[in-house]
Amino acid sequence: MTAPLDWTDIEAALFDLDGVLTPTAEVHMRAWSRMFNGYLQEKGVEEPYTDDDYFRFVDGKPRYEGVRDFLASRGLTLPEGSPEDAPERETVCGLGNRKNDTFAAVLASEGVAAYPGSVALLDHLASTDVRVAVVSSSRNAVPVLEAAGLRDRFEVVVDGLVAARDSLPGKPRPDTFVRAAELLGATVAGSVVLEDAISGVEAGRAGAFGHVVGVDRGVGADRLTAAGADVVVDDLARLVPRPA
Repeated sequence: MTAPLDWTDIEAALFDLDGVLTPTAEVHMRAWSRMFNGYLQEKGVEEPYTDDDYFRFVDGKPRYEGVRDFLASRGLTLPEGSPEDAPERETVCGLGNRKNDTFAAVLASEGVAAYPGSVALLDHLASTDVRVAVVSSSRNAVPVLEAAGLRDRFEVVVDGLVAARDSLPGKPRPDTFVRAAELLGATVAGSVVLEDAISGVEAGRAGAFGHVVGVDRGVGADRLTAAGADVVVDDLARLVPRPA
């Protein structure tokens, strides 16, 4: 079977991290659920946080934006606070930091392994002239890459820390992907965005990248296509060309 992408004329591959290279999206989902449901119980809100809420309001977005958008879905507002807020503070940043502490504890205790199919694609691209970068909303991108043994694969990492430092708006805006392409010396038209989140796919389409690959880890192929993916796969190994 022919792979759905021809890598011959592609300059760069821009990978989201959680859910694309590593299954850390599952860890994020558990951490968000624990944090939000605990908070909703504190506030006496009966409607619980669910996995559907993760995909609708949180997935792929900067952490504090995800907090803000989910709370709005339940008619809740909080002061913004600051990124230095303690996890106990009842602010948007405080709740975001509470979630981050939960995620870090799970990552430290359980570790993470890259998806085999994603490693297979990285192995193939290493034999080509295609340059690669990670573009993640997470501020934990580098620790996750190190835990998965992937840090040395990527010359460029544009994560939540870089976005905050350089005042880059997060997904679904395309700015972080555009910055990664620039740092690689690649054009937007010659770059591929690989994303599992609706907001990330929307960012790729909004930036007019040459190709936008949706990686279906549970969102659904129809939703990824509707968001702007021109290719949808359930495993990045499907993008590896097969021997003739």
